[in-house]
Amino acid sequence: MPYPAAALPSSDSVTWVVCLCADWCGLCRDYRAVFAQTAARYPALRFALLDIEDQADLVGDIDVETFPTVLMADAQHTHFFGPLTPQANTLSRLLDSLEGASLQRSPHAPETRQLLRALQAAPEHWLKR
Repeated sequence: MPYPAAALPSSDSVTWVVCLCADWCGLCRDYRAVFAQTAARYPALRFALLDIEDQADLVGDIDVETFPTVLMADAQHTHFFGPLTPQANTLSRLLDSLEGASLQRSPHAPETRQLLRALQAAPEHWLKR
């Protein structure tokens, strides 16, 4: 369910948590519910679940080798990008690290900037909390 236009966050203040998956992947299908439940517990973050094949226009040139892959990024930095074991406690620990500012930050790759801009413009792909 998309957010109403009035609720659209500023792209400068948003921290994204994006799960990159594939519908044919059994782990990804199982992880969808875990990801959505975790999103509900972290209201300050913006969550999106993208199928790299069905939403290839949004994913762009980001290379995903293992599923599920999670991207955590804000307007300025990438905080995490890589495969994640599909358990709720693993994602929660990673998100707690982000909120505690203990994750190392790195500059965005061009592909990441492209994805974040595409997500900002496509609220229909955000998970509603």
